[in-house]
Amino acid sequence: MDSIKLGWAEEDITPVKKIRLMGQFYERVSEFVETPISVTALAIEGCGDAAVICSCDLVEIYDPLVVDVRRRLIEAGAGELGLEVDKVILNAIHTHNSYTYISEDSGEGSTLSVLRSLLPAGRGEYVPLVDLNDDIMSPEEAMALIAGRICSAVLRAWESRRPAYFAPGFGRVPVAHCRRTVYDDGSALMWGDTNTPNFTELETGTDTGMELIYTFDADKKLTGVIANLSCPAQVLEHRSFVSSDYWGKTKALLREKFGPDIYLLALIGAAGDLCPRDLIRWVEPESPINDPNIIRNNPPARRADPSMFDISGCCRVARRVYNEIVSVYEELDMSALISRAEFRHRAEKVALPLRRVSGEEYRKALEIIDNFAKDASDFDYRQNAALHVYAGTIVRYRYQQNHDLYSAEMHFLRLGDVALVSFPFELFLDYGNKIRARSPAASTFLVELCCGAGGYLPTLRAERGGHYSAYASSGKVGHEGGEFLVRHTLEILRDLWYTYKPYNN
Repeated sequence: MDSIKLGWAEEDITPVKKIRLMGQFYERVSEFVETPISVTALAIEGCGDAAVICSCDLVEIYDPLVVDVRRRLIEAGAGELGLEVDKVILNAIHTHNSYTYISEDSGEGSTLSVLRSLLPAGRGEYVPLVDLNDDIMSPEEAMALIAGRICSAVLRAWESRRPAYFAPGFGRVPVAHCRRTVYDDGSALMWGDTNTPNFTELETGTDTGMELIYTFDADKKLTGVIANLSCPAQVLEHRSFVSSDYWGKTKALLREKFGPDIYLLALIGAAGDLCPRDLIRWVEPESPINDPNIIRNNPPARRADPSMFDISGCCRVARRVYNEIVSVYEELDMSALISRAEFRHRAEKVALPLRRVSGEEYRKALEIIDNFAKDASDFDYRQNAALHVYAGTIVRYRYQQNHDLYSAEMHFLRLGDVALVSFPFELFLDYGNKIRARSPAASTFLVELCCGAGGYLPTLRAERGGHYSAYASSGKVGHEGGEFLVRHTLEILRDLWYTYKPYNN
């Protein structure tokens, strides 16, 4: 057991020019800034170990960003400052209203790049919804800006660490809903219509719990909040403006109450199959959106939340999260704040089996795209979305000829009786429930979209139901890897609790 040192820092990453927004099958260019976007870093040191967790207002954390940030940290002298760059953890809140900072042709490939390679020359030109002209920030520019600001936030947080207090807490916030619908033939749909006779159920439940840690300086003054909630920040995902979604609004409310120096470290829990929208009490978007999966034909009006596609709904979610953070804070026993605790951090590359596609699936995908190519005229985001699964199947089949495994960077932390585990996936809820139910910790923080972009990690039931988020093209790893991930996580947590020799200082 040792005294705990904490340090906070935040860097603004709000663009000063138009950017291409990331996270949909169609192009969006920012029209204005609805809410500023930022990166927030928390440094933790104790028991001869350390971590810096950096929450980023981005849709995902792609591998090149992790590599670039760590390279910059090394060049900036992180080692001389006592910071191991492999102990720096980057996570995304999954806002779809932030930068496109990586080329569509990066990694295994993309739908568009595969389609372009298979379509006859001069046939089937893709027609974007917006003009991607030179006035828009390039992915390369965005990458440099983001990586530089993250590096700055991490170093400032590390250099500002001081003896501190913390207090774990727990709240309830009903904001997440299952976003996969199941029908009487066993099929499933992401964002599926529930107002139909063949709808049977939602595929999974939800998680209303919110794990919390409040941090304090040596004078026991509140300095920040760590909040872990299983709901991606994607209320505003279809809109064409820059936004940090409900987390940005939550932070603004906290600063109104506690002052401008309060920090918020937003961590998204296991929420691959969850979203802020109630598919049962469906409320239409306030204005049309370009997503074929969202279309409803004359849906009945429901008495429910405001539209969870729009700012009104986003404000409602933020207010709920803020209210619960404040409510739990006001009930804290200030005489029981913790300044000394066990702290351990283990970082690993975990080899998980690559989700494979069969030769039959590959041939079918080629046939479907070939048939499309024969009649190909110009096509847009609708065809791009429809062909995504087949293009992804082709990419995966070709990739798996030389690859068997996906290397997932994971982090396992113990802070007193609190555990924190990170994953580079949009992890389906059932896996998170299994880990949390069997964890030896009093509180278990689960952080998805961390240090890599492994895509969705669906359950076996989801794979059988199909559709987006459960296709092989939707993620690098399938349910076999998901079950291994659960077992491995529990082994590491038990080791952190029961095997590690306590640190005495």
